[in-house]
Amino acid sequence: MDKIPDLSLIDKKYAYSGELGALYSRAQTTFRVWSPLAERAAVRLYHTAKSHAPFITVEMKRVGSVWEQTVPGDLHGVFYTYEFTNDGNTRETIDIYARSAGANGVRGMVVDLSLTDPAGWENDRPVKLESYTDAVICELHVRDLSSDESGNFRLRGKFGAFCEKDVTNGFSDVIGLDYIARLGVTHIHLLPVFDYQTVDETDPEAGFNWGYDPLNYNIPEGSYTTDPDNGTERVKQFKELIHAAHEKGVGVIMDVVYNHTYSTGESPFTRTFPEYYYRHNADGSLSNGSACGNEFASERAMASRFIVDSLCYLAEEYRLDGFRFDLMGLLDISTLNAAAEKLRAINPSIILYGEGWTGGESPLDESLRAMKKNARLLPHFAMFSDDFRDGVKGSVFDDEDCGYVNGNAEKNSMLMRSVISAGIFRTDVQRPAEQCWTDSPQQTVNYVEAHDNLTLFDKLRLSMPEASEEELIAADKLAAALVFLSQGIPFIQAGQELLRSKPAPDGGFVHDSYDSPDSVNSIKWNDVTIHRSVMEYYRGLIAIRKRFPEFRLKSGGEIRSAVRFGELDGGALSVRIGSFTLVINPCETALEYHLPGLSDIYADSRNASDQPLYQAEGRIAIKPRSVVLFRT
Repeated sequence: MDKIPDLSLIDKKYAYSGELGALYSRAQTTFRVWSPLAERAAVRLYHTAKSHAPFITVEMKRVGSVWEQTVPGDLHGVFYTYEFTNDGNTRETIDIYARSAGANGVRGMVVDLSLTDPAGWENDRPVKLESYTDAVICELHVRDLSSDESGNFRLRGKFGAFCEKDVTNGFSDVIGLDYIARLGVTHIHLLPVFDYQTVDETDPEAGFNWGYDPLNYNIPEGSYTTDPDNGTERVKQFKELIHAAHEKGVGVIMDVVYNHTYSTGESPFTRTFPEYYYRHNADGSLSNGSACGNEFASERAMASRFIVDSLCYLAEEYRLDGFRFDLMGLLDISTLNAAAEKLRAINPSIILYGEGWTGGESPLDESLRAMKKNARLLPHFAMFSDDFRDGVKGSVFDDEDCGYVNGNAEKNSMLMRSVISAGIFRTDVQRPAEQCWTDSPQQTVNYVEAHDNLTLFDKLRLSMPEASEEELIAADKLAAALVFLSQGIPFIQAGQELLRSKPAPDGGFVHDSYDSPDSVNSIKWNDVTIHRSVMEYYRGLIAIRKRFPEFRLKSGGEIRSAVRFGELDGGALSVRIGSFTLVINPCETALEYHLPGLSDIYADSRNASDQPLYQAEGRIAIKPRSVVLFRT
């Protein structure tokens, strides 16, 4: 194409609502693809993913704005590509709607999805969730679960490791998915498991990547399977992971990256319809609000439709429990609201959340962006609270900056009142209304650690260089208490409860370990034993949250009625939450607090439990950087 066509006219003239992709039946498969300005289209069929040449190339017919062709016979297991001619140039590509593929996603595979269902799948159901605030989310990379030698996994780095039972560490403690379920989390959030481009699926041990490098959105990543050329097993093994989690009562959230693709000129979208699927600046250059080279133009009719179709297919076929959206601020509000409506019809308990920001400047008008400032226009989407994150531990962009738990309590005490209340507007908290970007705790994801940036414990080490190990652990546990006992949706990175660290070869710590080796990224499972007391503290906090609805309020109105603050010396706070009182001491010295009567203690500096630990009355000493949770 010599120049970018008028894309608004293309949407008006050529937008299509019929089914797309390889429409399979045992009698025949119809191939249908949208590329309205192509001069020619053909479908090429291959016996295997590695065949050097197609066994047949079939010319496709233009039918309105789509090209299609029906091939008789049972084509399950046959690989296919499309061939498009634009401006006299002919290029081959995988189908953007392909549902499985061979190694490295070069060719799609026609698949009979009924053959991909694992044993027991007919009884598999997503996890029920009455309110987003009932969720406790644990973020996890597939390889990180099983790649470390301290875990006795058979299928290291594979989907199948999640299905292994009674796996133990070097001290014979149970680990893996069994351990995660016992920790008490309700959902695991898997970093990208769609087919991404930056790991060679034929030699996955040669490289590592988080996976935010999209290639094929509707196909599971082949490096996590035992045979990436086997398109049936590729789908089945991801379903087996989900089924194993569901059997333990744990939901599975898929991390999706619709804001950009890894490649631009060579991407399947460009090869299918040059220029259409990408956002451009006024001068015609590619926009780069993702900081990854391009932006997916979600506001265009067929790009929007692709996102909605993809999400609905994944939710329905894989029975997923939710989606986390990368750089959600680059997607338009209308597309996401349309997706939410359809997804909630598929699964009323589905949870949707993401990053309410961009990675750079974008030509998409701010009023259309799915950003924090527009959260009220996206009622079914939660967003990460960077206010909570940085208020608790200090800025992620400054290693030495301190927050509420690590040395800057007084400055952050008013902000903590706000974020403990899920960031909603309240008259007794001196925070500007424009900074209170939501009035619903179901839109607020509270976290202090994720795959991005330093782990919490590494941040504490760098920002508290003179602190002892005991003092660092106290600050970590205090941060955890704030995550789980605040209003909103709690979120942790797997291993956070084990004081997870990502040491760098030079003696420092890795900030963004997206391409670091397994030795940096893997969960060190022996820490379950070594740091058992910290892990048990996290588990106790999760149990408290799950048992008592006071910590899972569903609306801003409920929070304004039920949550009351008292300010103590040095930035310390008392928080009355229904029948509970949480006293928070972020200071380096102990705090004396007078209990109103004989009280059941549920959490202190050492332990946390959904059953009373002991009773106390009169004055109680709250140790440095700790909490006491009691009910009178």
